[in-house]
Amino acid sequence: MKLGKTRNKVSTEFNMSSMTDIVFLLLIFFMLTSTMVTTNALDLVLPKAKGKTDSNKNTTVNINGKSEFFIDKNPVSKEQLEEQLLAILPSGDDKARAIVLRAEKTVEYDNIIYVMDIANRNQIKTVLAVDPK
Repeated sequence: MKLGKTRNKVSTEFNMSSMTDIVFLLLIFFMLTSTMVTTNALDLVLPKAKGKTDSNKNTTVNINGKSEFFIDKNPVSKEQLEEQLLAILPSGDDKARAIVLRAEKTVEYDNIIYVMDIANRNQIKTVLAVDPK
């Protein structure tokens, strides 16, 4: 009979299999999430709103399918657009210097870029209006 050898011995070895599983899962997680992160080509500052915004306080530039320009509901020629906008918009308050650009689907990009170029030259914020549906 062996009386002294019935004790349970605790193993002093460290099992690395669970640690390698965790490291492997973290590696996969970071590899997948890093491919989903893309940098924007443009640094856009989007407008923030609490509740509904009052669109009646904004100056609106409309372009219809016939490439006719309107400030609010007043027709304006393409050549006079910048002059009329600068006359309407206040020169000191940066928050009030914003326009809403509304263009139909069929409007050529050239006309939209023309209005955005005017706004960019004169430090006017531009918001593109879209159909919410």
